[in-house]
Amino acid sequence: MYEIDQQQLIGRADSAPVLTAQFTLDFDGTPVTLSTPVRYRYIDHTEGELTRPLVIVPPVAVDLPAKVLLFPNTGSKSLEVQLKAHVADASGKVKLDLPQGWKAEPASRSFHLAESGDEQTVTFTLIPPLQESTGLVRALANAGGKDISTGMTVMAFPHFPAQMVFEEAQAKLDRVDVKVLARKIGYVMGAGDSVPEALRQLGCEVTLLSAQDLAERNLSEFDAIVTGVRAYNVRADLRANQQRLLDYVRVGGTLIVQYNVLAGFFGRGDSGQLAHIGPYPITISHDRVSVEEAPVEFPDPRHPLLLGPNRITGHDFDGWIQERGLYFASVWDPRYQPVLECNDPGEKPLAGGMLYTRYGKGVYIFSAYSWFRELPAGVPGAYRIFANMLSASGAARATAASH
Repeated sequence: MYEIDQQQLIGRADSAPVLTAQFTLDFDGTPVTLSTPVRYRYIDHTEGELTRPLVIVPPVAVDLPAKVLLFPNTGSKSLEVQLKAHVADASGKVKLDLPQGWKAEPASRSFHLAESGDEQTVTFTLIPPLQESTGLVRALANAGGKDISTGMTVMAFPHFPAQMVFEEAQAKLDRVDVKVLARKIGYVMGAGDSVPEALRQLGCEVTLLSAQDLAERNLSEFDAIVTGVRAYNVRADLRANQQRLLDYVRVGGTLIVQYNVLAGFFGRGDSGQLAHIGPYPITISHDRVSVEEAPVEFPDPRHPLLLGPNRITGHDFDGWIQERGLYFASVWDPRYQPVLECNDPGEKPLAGGMLYTRYGKGVYIFSAYSWFRELPAGVPGAYRIFANMLSASGAARATAASH
């Protein structure tokens, strides 16, 4: 559900002009009044004379580069605030508006920007509360007696007029009780996602694996290896070295495979089976769950992925964005164990979104849930579940030892 404060803006392709000039022409005694937006005319050294819409901007733009900060424990983290002057000799102080229970050191920072266009970054130390907490931090710059809390992004492309977007200088803060046994993570980037940075916020050391790494590196140095979204679709080197990854699992590693699509997959048969994507056959489909609030069931509530190191409950699926998952498996070898089950309203339950199997001494997990959306958005439960997946081999060994 989206709420639009200014209904009159619906359908507009650009922002309304901030200033309009009116002039009247007289045609043989008949006045004709015309209006036109006031535009800024300037010279570009490459493209010559150009114009763009006139925009009223604050004297200083304020931005928080990090949009989500995860605190998996009570340790502090740094928060950078970026400032950019739109006038000369801009100076003042920056402070943070924090949720209850959070602290910042120092309470404020001074800044001085001598010329228009100058930039400066100031840094605060954020101290989270002892208990779990989620909220927004907002940066406020006081310049010329005015509090400013917006940044400015210029959207300029050849095919449409430049537009200025003003956004609040705010970020999401998540103090989440989450444990992860895995520390060194290898990540095979696919079509592109922000999961590696999210895992770094969890406290993991993440290495992006190159083609040479997949072919030659000792993969056993990693506690877990994760393939990015559509990695098998776009990385021929990944497909060529799949056996090395399975060997890594066999001797005790954890391999987590995120979703892949059917189109463009080398080695896909008519059945939709992705060649060698796992140690045992998996058939990928177009099945998805689009309703992000869809209830999630646990076929086996005592499954290791649900028990540790974080105990997973239905509340870990609260606050998800956009969808539950996509391109679920429709058929799989019986040696895989479905971990989660959900469905859109009025549709059959789908259990092919997360499949788990022991392979040799390690663990293989196929998971088509939308981690690439949930983790960068700072969804607490998504971090707890993904931490369990990363820790799967260690947790599995601990479970086996206890029995």
